[in-house]
Amino acid sequence: MSETTVVTVGADMFADAVAGQAVEVERVDWRPPMPGTQEHLARVATDPRRLDANARAVAAMLGVTAHLVDVAPASEVLGLEKGQFLHAGPPIEWDRTSGPLRGALMGGAALEGLVDDPEDAVALFESGDHVSLEPCHHRSAVGPMAGVVTPSMWMWVLEDRATGARTYCSLNEGLGKVLRYGAYGPEVLTRLRWMGDVLGPLLQAAVRGTEEATDVTGILTQMLQMGDEAHNRNRAGTLMLLRDLSPAMVTSGFDSSDVADVLRFVGGNDHFFLNLAMPACKLALDAGRGVPGSTMVVAMARNGTDFGIQVSGTGDEWFTGPAQVAEGLFLGDYGPDDANPDIGDSAITETAGIGGFAMATAPAIVRLVGGSVPDALATTRRMHEITLAENPRWSVPVLEFQGTPTGIDVTKVCRTGILPQINTGMAGAVAGVGQVGAGLVTPPAEIFPKALAALAAEVPAAT
Repeated sequence: MSETTVVTVGADMFADAVAGQAVEVERVDWRPPMPGTQEHLARVATDPRRLDANARAVAAMLGVTAHLVDVAPASEVLGLEKGQFLHAGPPIEWDRTSGPLRGALMGGAALEGLVDDPEDAVALFESGDHVSLEPCHHRSAVGPMAGVVTPSMWMWVLEDRATGARTYCSLNEGLGKVLRYGAYGPEVLTRLRWMGDVLGPLLQAAVRGTEEATDVTGILTQMLQMGDEAHNRNRAGTLMLLRDLSPAMVTSGFDSSDVADVLRFVGGNDHFFLNLAMPACKLALDAGRGVPGSTMVVAMARNGTDFGIQVSGTGDEWFTGPAQVAEGLFLGDYGPDDANPDIGDSAITETAGIGGFAMATAPAIVRLVGGSVPDALATTRRMHEITLAENPRWSVPVLEFQGTPTGIDVTKVCRTGILPQINTGMAGAVAGVGQVGAGLVTPPAEIFPKALAALAAEVPAAT
């Protein structure tokens, strides 16, 4: 007589009772689709373009290799002019901006000489005269946390050699009281000016003086094998970047004390490589944009007020909802009441299949963002349920080198109710405070049904 296996769906009480009778139980984690999505799910599921469109979007994304080709001011590579500011997340006006974004904009205005005192920038932005706000994503760029970019800031420039496509990101300031967390005190501006006067030019000389362009995608492959997940843990990536650029820095002809300062700054900033991981992920995801019928998410971004996504099959349209406050660990005496809702373009890492999606590669990350090692492993496994593919370049050793879950599928999110997992830093809700902690967060659930409805509206009429 063959052994009996009972398959249970949803009801743990029943499963426990059966298992208690020494019967093998296979538990299926099933839940009904998100409310109100059934009709749109059915319409999108019958779209004759969908399977091929998703296959093409995924193939285009996985086919990109990001190389570091330059470092230059935003005025040169992005065409930013005085008074123009980029920010993280979907579009937003000054009167809706959160504390950390306001603080970063105020500091950015002082950095550019638009005001003498950052506090005076409030009136400048309230008037709207001679200033403008625009998402980083709209200029092929990404920015961590507040993501504020001004014309004088130096940018990493990444390129896909096969297509010539490029993406950009500012240089990483470190942790704590920094502009991207909304701090704008004298020490913040002093550091930013040093980054513009010394760090940027020296990195430019090193990148241009390196015989072979740094393969950022390749470094991401290696760092995932070394305990990083490339969002909140970038220690191995930072050291590998330093290994690649240090010889050219030393022979650049710059003053030896400046070289020493830069080496010390980069070596002491474990997050330095994040600002290369982010544009590498954007470069890959941008290749998957604009495929009619594709349900693949190509951007997740937050401005501290709104959380927005963009989908391959719906062009540049943003689908937004209220940003959530992360749950995690706090610095010093800070607590949940001190934290601003989620902010930053850095969720582009999760969109590409690393960061929170690759937490199983970096179990030590739980010491920064909270949770446990089993939670980290379970998160990576769970993200496979809402993605279209695995990335063969980015594998998880502890899961038998399985590729990271890649290509968030709007239909799978709506069908399962499983939301993408993001690990993130937390900025203080009040402008000027800086970082207050780090934790875990998900997007607001309602943005995925919004995207699904737009995809359903694009399905061709049956003939």
